[in-house]
Amino acid sequence: MVQTPTKPLTLEEFLQLPETKPASEFIDGQMIQKPMPQGKHSTVQGDLVSAINTVLKLNHIARAYPELRCTFGGRSVVPDIAVFVWERIPRDQNGKVSNTFAVSPDWTIEILSPDQSQTKVVRNILQCLANGTQMSWLIDPEEELVFVYFADRTLAVFENASDLIPVPTFAGDVHLTVG
Repeated sequence: MVQTPTKPLTLEEFLQLPETKPASEFIDGQMIQKPMPQGKHSTVQGDLVSAINTVLKLNHIARAYPELRCTFGGRSVVPDIAVFVWERIPRDQNGKVSNTFAVSPDWTIEILSPDQSQTKVVRNILQCLANGTQMSWLIDPEEELVFVYFADRTLAVFENASDLIPVPTFAGDVHLTVG
């Protein structure tokens, strides 16, 4: 396969481009389109956003956002789920949630899609952790397991249906298992 070299974009140029569906991310000067989510991915994503928000949003502790563009550290990424502590949710001059999130999430959750590069996803997770994210999950629906990346970049794997998955300190009331 021959690839034609493309001129690297700047982050500012990337952010001026129209949004794509599925979303594109800006990583190392390149625009990389995410794969289209499929059934298992969408099911897990929807259930997790709902479960997290049911516990954390009501008490203004944090809020989970699906497919939210986050621009920080020279990258612009779209985690499958980005969770922000309530006080860190960007707001506009009227106190409403801003359209632009120029900060790293407090917790990211990525759900591996078929044919998606696990290496690219892990690189995004590590970029988030290097820029203040407290914890990241990488869920593999096909293997039915969850990789948990802690802020110090240690890694733990949870694969039994009854395994309680660790959450960031602010989300201590969220109790989720692999099953």
